[in-house]
Amino acid sequence: MRICEIIGNVTLARVHPALAGLRLLVAAPFNAADLQAGRPASGEELVVADELGAGVGSRVGASEGREAAMPFRPERKPVDAYCACILDHVQLTPNP
Repeated sequence: MRICEIIGNVTLARVHPALAGLRLLVAAPFNAADLQAGRPASGEELVVADELGAGVGSRVGASEGREAAMPFRPERKPVDAYCACILDHVQLTPNP
C-alpha cells in the first residue's frame, strides 16, 4: 500500500460494465522524502478506483496489483489500484 494524494478525477465517455458505479481518481504517490519534508507528492500518477468518497486533496492509502481487485470478490473488476482508506493524519517518526 502506498500513501497518495488525490489530484483529480477521471471522466469516461464509455465505461466497462464492471466499472459502473465506481469513481476513478488520479492519485500521485508520495515517497518517504516527500512526506518527511512536507513536499507535494512527486511519484508517477496512477488511476485508483474509489468507493469511499475521497476528493481532490485527500491523502489515501492505495493498494495496487492483484490486491486492488480483492475488495470486489467474487465479482471481477478490471482495476489496477484501489483506494483502500482515507487518511486523516500521517505522522512519521525517525528511525533510531
